[in-house]
Amino acid sequence: MSPPARRITLKDLARELGVSTATVSNAFNRPDQLSPNLRERILAEAKRLGYRGPDAKARSLRTGRSRIIAVILAESLTYSLNDAVSSEFLSGVAEVLDTQGHTLLLLSARQAKCQLIDSASMADGFIVYGLMPSDELFDSLPLNASLVAVDFNVAGHPSVHVDNEPACFEIADHALAAMPRRRPAIVNLRLTREPCNGRIDPEYTLLPAELTITRARLSGFHRALAQHGFATERIPMWNVEENTFEVCAPVLEEILDLPADERPDLLLCMSDRIALTALTLAESRGLRIPEDICLIGFDGIAEGQYRAPRLTTVRQESGEKGRLAARMILGLEPGHSRLLGTELILGETCS
Repeated sequence: MSPPARRITLKDLARELGVSTATVSNAFNRPDQLSPNLRERILAEAKRLGYRGPDAKARSLRTGRSRIIAVILAESLTYSLNDAVSSEFLSGVAEVLDTQGHTLLLLSARQAKCQLIDSASMADGFIVYGLMPSDELFDSLPLNASLVAVDFNVAGHPSVHVDNEPACFEIADHALAAMPRRRPAIVNLRLTREPCNGRIDPEYTLLPAELTITRARLSGFHRALAQHGFATERIPMWNVEENTFEVCAPVLEEILDLPADERPDLLLCMSDRIALTALTLAESRGLRIPEDICLIGFDGIAEGQYRAPRLTTVRQESGEKGRLAARMILGLEPGHSRLLGTELILGETCS
């Protein structure tokens, strides 16, 4: 029996092509460092000779780096990939990692702790996105792990936020000035410590501001309401547990099916998904938008701008949040907390 053919190495390929081993490595790991023609020539020759690329395990042992960045998501992977805001964020992260030759590892904080710890051990750094279910998560990450938090804060680590409070003040102020209303209401997103998918009664405890961006959004709404003469403690509030149509719908139905003299005539919604669900359900009940009820959202997702009437909302650059977080975790941006601006989009649901 003839001995098995020796596996071709990176050095063999470099010698065959007459280039350095670093050039071959860049073709696989840092394509932005080479011209497209040179990279294509290297990859074509590698394919011909049966070379599949640098051994990731060996490289990790040699350098202590895996070139893997983990994004830990507060929600399930299915939800995060289907949600327009989080998928835009992930696209921004992936864009930077692609150009820098890094791999994206997606993890969910809702996974079993042992599974999360095992997977996380492979990563060089962590981007943590959204309201985490438990502080224990951070204790399970490798000591001295590089970490960037997005849409919440982790002590001792940089964070990326948008200007939630002033943005919500601006849009609520516009809504209250555009068409004066007598019965405003607020539909929150994951605002209560206890599970609540409906009216927020006094027995519910609101999550502290350091844990959820929705407290900042609520503060902006309250500031605008107070400026227009409303007693904020008397403004009715509802809560939605998950930013999906299926979970939003029962809450919005409860609101829209109130008697006409009790039904809110302005809904300050903390997400576009909530506002769009309200819009669909209001139209199915024959309510006129904005004559019978005004609606505002937050996020600026494409769906809200493609349908009629167009949604009045705040556009946040979720993709740029992802790109910035990725650049920070790779050391391409200074590692200090950043606050990104937003844009008020004036549609037809509150004009």
